[in-house]
Amino acid sequence: MCEIMISGGKKLSGQVNISGAKNAVLPILAASLLTNDEVIIKNVPDLEDVRTMIEILHSLSIDCEFEGSVIRIQAHEKAGNSVPYHLIRKMRASFNILGPLSVINSEARVPLPGGCSIGPRPVDLHMMGLKKLGFDNWVEHGVVFSKRREDFDDINDEIIIDLPFPSVGATEQIISTAARLEGKRTVLNNAAKEPEIGQLIDFLNGMGARIRGKGNATIEITGVKELHGIEFSVIPDRMEAGTYLIAGLITNSSIEIDGLIEEHNQSLIDKLKAMNAPFKVKNHVAYTESSNRKMKGTFIRADVYPEFPTDMQPQLTSLLSIAKGYSVIQDTVFPERNSHAEELRRHGADIMVKNQTIVIKGVERLEGAPVYATDLRCSAALVLSGLAAKGETLVQRVDHIFRGYDRIGDKLKRLGADIEIKN
Repeated sequence: MCEIMISGGKKLSGQVNISGAKNAVLPILAASLLTNDEVIIKNVPDLEDVRTMIEILHSLSIDCEFEGSVIRIQAHEKAGNSVPYHLIRKMRASFNILGPLSVINSEARVPLPGGCSIGPRPVDLHMMGLKKLGFDNWVEHGVVFSKRREDFDDINDEIIIDLPFPSVGATEQIISTAARLEGKRTVLNNAAKEPEIGQLIDFLNGMGARIRGKGNATIEITGVKELHGIEFSVIPDRMEAGTYLIAGLITNSSIEIDGLIEEHNQSLIDKLKAMNAPFKVKNHVAYTESSNRKMKGTFIRADVYPEFPTDMQPQLTSLLSIAKGYSVIQDTVFPERNSHAEELRRHGADIMVKNQTIVIKGVERLEGAPVYATDLRCSAALVLSGLAAKGETLVQRVDHIFRGYDRIGDKLKRLGADIEIKN
């Protein structure tokens, strides 16, 4: 297990460039199976999750090369239809390969993804959507089997799918699958609206798909017979951008974050402004300022996009631990996402969790301490608090962070952080 040693309490300075969005790249990689032409994806972050998805493609006998920040994929009709569990268990996003595999092979076998430390994340909505699209599916010995129904051609040409919850993964799975169902028109209601889903729609439409409703709760997909190749560039990662923005604020530093798209991060920007945080954003570049201005506590309710993102909740918790007054945080997406709060107490934060609500009373400063990371965003939150804390902080079991932050050690060092990654 990796550890990160931080000598904190020091100012940062300089510029950081935000890498491509992990949550956009992964469903795009899954959807790349839908064409036999070459697919070139640019601005790809070098992350453990991306490497895992490439391993999955290789396991299906698909040619895939990753060099620099570019991935080249050449799928073909002889692609496999079964993925080994040891790859699927590493990340839940890999389950989104089920639909595309079912389309190109008429059947597929993908293991159920593993559990998650931040709370239950079932795949029942994925399976419901695929069934509506004409694929029978069932679970045997921990593996999801999906098979095109024999009466597929007799299914109504207009398919209506109503999601009870705007699931990001299910939305992506349904869109990718429906895009290649020739002659079928699918209407997906209560779809998730995240920018990364907009990227998937742009990617598929660029390949010849017919998808309408980007950014809306209702998406219409008219299936086509085939898709062609594409060269596509991925948007900056809004979670990485927000994390570095908070890094500048929590250390009271002047840094420049290149790649923070305002409309993708509006809820975070609005909340930081309400806290009286010293920063500005212009033309997709954020600037934090070293200031005597004292930030103030606030109320956070993490919810589905465009509300405040659950994946920024832990990082903001770290910042609020040194803001003036009280703060209250509720996470409606993952109510049990609070392990970082307990670890922040070791830094001297005045923080408690009651009835799955995090309550914080801001303190003047944090102190270095050994802490233990339990998931990706918890890791980021503890690195942030370690940067701000006076003295040394050892973030243990921090491997999670490499799933979502491209070259984080190098980027922080270039900003002047005293940080060392220990394998």
